[in-house]
Amino acid sequence: MVDSTIAVPPSAPARSGVITLARHGEPALSRKVRLNAPEYGEWWGRYEEGGLKAGQTPPTTLVEIARDADTIIASTRLRSIETARAVVGTRAFATDPTFIEAPLPPPPWPLWLKMSPKRLGFFARFWWWFFDHHGGQETRKEAKARAGQAADLLIEIAGSGQNVLVLAHGFFNWMIADALKQRGWAKIVDEGHAYWSIKRFRRA
Repeated sequence: MVDSTIAVPPSAPARSGVITLARHGEPALSRKVRLNAPEYGEWWGRYEEGGLKAGQTPPTTLVEIARDADTIIASTRLRSIETARAVVGTRAFATDPTFIEAPLPPPPWPLWLKMSPKRLGFFARFWWWFFDHHGGQETRKEAKARAGQAADLLIEIAGSGQNVLVLAHGFFNWMIADALKQRGWAKIVDEGHAYWSIKRFRRA
């Protein structure tokens, strides 16, 4: 069940809850192709619309964290929603577009240059991050502001004593994590950037 509302209780206890950021499971769209930059842009569009590869089982640790979570949030992307369903079962969770992935506009490369989506994604992120190549999509500055808004929302919920679980996306989770650290939250678990991996934070 998906609930698009996120409730923030008015009272604040003495101890804040824990914030957990989890990356979605492995998407169904194959990476075993070689693409030029425009083809990568089309591929990324399909990636953004697609769901998870069948037959995956969430890690036991993540399922246990979900059981202890008072608030669970997924982004509005299908792969995030399907991840949440796999982790929480029939339990309700909220969806919020604030948590969608930062964009990956293809780098400005010649058509003859082809490589894998994974490698192209790396260079797309590099161009977006360091050269502000956004192709009319969200800029790094805008994404950073959105990550700050996401962090503030999570801090507000956790400040009421609730444990919060976010099931979203790798790079934007990293941006939220950076915003949380800037706001005085300490990282207590970091499993890296693999599918299903988590980062956990507690107020320092």
